[in-house]
Order: sequence, then structure tokens, then C-alpha cells
Amino acid sequence: MERLVFPYLHDWIKKPSRKPLVIRGARQVGKTWLVRHLAETTGRKLIELNFEKRPADFTLFESNDVKQILLNLSTITNTEINPQQALLFLDEVQVAPQILSKLRWFAEDMPELPVVAAGSLLEFVLSEHSFSMPVGRITYMHVEPLSFEEFLLANKKSSLLNYLRQYDLNNVIPSAIH
Repeated sequence: MERLVFPYLHDWIKKPSRKPLVIRGARQVGKTWLVRHLAETTGRKLIELNFEKRPADFTLFESNDVKQILLNLSTITNTEINPQQALLFLDEVQVAPQILSKLRWFAEDMPELPVVAAGSLLEFVLSEHSFSMPVGRITYMHVEPLSFEEFLLANKKSSLLNYLRQYDLNNVIPSAIH
């Protein structure tokens, strides 16, 4: 499926000066799918934690030392993590919002590791946070539900999409196209 926000993600992961990315959006809009697809299309090993499924995983991030955090992650996932070849995905981070403050250390101490945090209802968590937010050290992205254009692309209706993109309100759409 083609999502119109995907080129932004693809550009973000290629940037040598990228910051950790926080993806916001309602439930079931495709945040997790987008990150998994990004790892797949860029050939990066996905290291995925879901804090709704395993709330205790937040304890892996108690240190501010990213090397210690990676050692913890390697241990829990039973895999070696090469920062240049991996993508760290922290899903449903609203369950453990204090982890957002740890993103600062990834930006400063290990920028070669792309880190994505995603969650639903983050607006509520961010408005009531009691932890230090890493201002200027993270990037935000908002994912909307599937747009009509994306719906047409998913249904292989690119001709109709092209037609609508060229449409002029002064013209009548033929009923056959309707």
C-alpha cells in the first residue's frame, strides 16, 4: 500500500543528521505498519518493542547510557544490534512516556541508530508530562487516517486519482466516471 507520508520517512532515515522521530496519530491509522515497511524497504533490522504488550520493557531504558540500553535490548531480543544496520522502534510509547526523555541520548550519543517512537493518544501524555522533554533533539510526524487519494492508490485507481488531481471545478464530471 502506498502512503503519502512514506517519502518523508524514507528521506528522514537517509539523513546523516537525523534526530529520533516521534510518530503521533490516532489508533489504527498505520503508524506501526509504516515503521515496519520502512525497515523492510531500507534493509534495516527492526528492533521492535511494544510497551502495551510488554510494559516492563521500559526498565530497559533506566540508564542514560545508550550503550547500556543497547546491551539491554540485545539481551532481551537475543540479537546483536549494529546501529548502522538497525532501526529501533518503540511502539505504544504512551504506556511508558518517560522513555521519550531518553531519546535525547540517542540523538546526542548514537545518531547513527535511527529511533522511532510511536503511540496513540500522545497528545494527552505530552500535555501532562512530568519529565524533561528533549526539545530540539527529536522530530515529530503526525499520521492521519488513510486519505481518499491513498484509498484510490490502494485500490489501484491511479487513473481516477490523476483525473481528480487535474479536475477543474468549472467542468462537469461525466456520470460514467462517477
